[in-house]
Amino acid sequence: MAVQTGLQRLLADSATIKDRRWALLANQASVTRNLETARLALAAVAGPPIRLFAPEHGLEGVAQDMEAVADSVDPLTGATVHSLYGEDAGTLAPKAQSLENLDAIVVDMPDIGSRYYTFAASLDGMMAACEMAGVEVVVLDRPNPLGGLRREGGMVQPGFESFVSQLPTPIRHGLTLGEIALLLHRERYPDLELTVVPCLGWKRSDLFDATDLPWVSPSPNMPTLDTALLYPGLCLIEATTLSEGRGTTRPFHLVGAPWVDAHHLVDSLRTLELPGVAFRATSFRPEFQKHANRICAGCDLHITNREMLRPLELGLEIVKTIHDLYPNDFSWRAEPYEFVTEAPALDLLTGSSRARSIIEGGQELQCLFDEWHEEVKAFENTLGNILLYHE
Repeated sequence: MAVQTGLQRLLADSATIKDRRWALLANQASVTRNLETARLALAAVAGPPIRLFAPEHGLEGVAQDMEAVADSVDPLTGATVHSLYGEDAGTLAPKAQSLENLDAIVVDMPDIGSRYYTFAASLDGMMAACEMAGVEVVVLDRPNPLGGLRREGGMVQPGFESFVSQLPTPIRHGLTLGEIALLLHRERYPDLELTVVPCLGWKRSDLFDATDLPWVSPSPNMPTLDTALLYPGLCLIEATTLSEGRGTTRPFHLVGAPWVDAHHLVDSLRTLELPGVAFRATSFRPEFQKHANRICAGCDLHITNREMLRPLELGLEIVKTIHDLYPNDFSWRAEPYEFVTEAPALDLLTGSSRARSIIEGGQELQCLFDEWHEEVKAFENTLGNILLYHE
């Protein structure tokens, strides 16, 4: 059975929004199976949206990470587009006036299954604002491209909340956006009117390429499913001065810096015998962002077994290896991260200072991975009836 997304199901039966004043939170990857943009497809069955909202990267997915996007007018529908990623943290949730005269907000955003991929945080901000405004939220669900069985990483500890640590989930959470909405509804927004339109035909064991749905890059540096599979761990490179391959054709597959010895690094990583991945010594030159127009040496990551791959462990082991090999060159990111200056980026991403302390203290990471495993088990015991899909 071919997977039907929540969007396809709403298009087949639009009663939820027909004859209502509705708006849409979506982006360029919000498309039908035939690649028609969601806002035009929905307008054809329910009338045009009153307004549009766009997450990080903008309605057309053009802006790079952490690049401010201004409000605009959509040339396809004529609707005002309210950006939920502007110049400061105050832009990350909709203003009350942007919800005026609305009955419902439809949310259709392809997520990639990682807590710090910010689309689910935008959903959280939207749900909070809509609860206050008395506006219904209608989430059109899509498959989690990483599948729904595997979870990795710890929970967010008090004091480490940010736009990349906003969700009460592990890092690789194994949930769909609709399931996240149900979790947030239960834990934070019980008075919100919430409707989730589930997918049909998706199993938790299915990765994205088992769905027969078209892959449209949800953000500029997420070109393939393999990129998404690596992202839960390789995003942690953002917390350092190493390049994570942004500005190349292999973001989150490449890791390096001008001062790295590629063959020495790869030899060291191979001794760890990390599952599901192979390392190739390489050189690359980012066209923008960190080390722009400079030749970096490092490693190129090749997934050899998707089932065995543990991206969180992989990402942190790479960071620790380079930290230990190049103590005089390695450094943590010093610039603000997602509008936060009070905490290091790695602490925000991982949800505590534990990973950074272990790396700086020269300890082995396995103790942290064991702790995270216990946190994941405790989280899974709380999920109950928010899980919409079976194996």
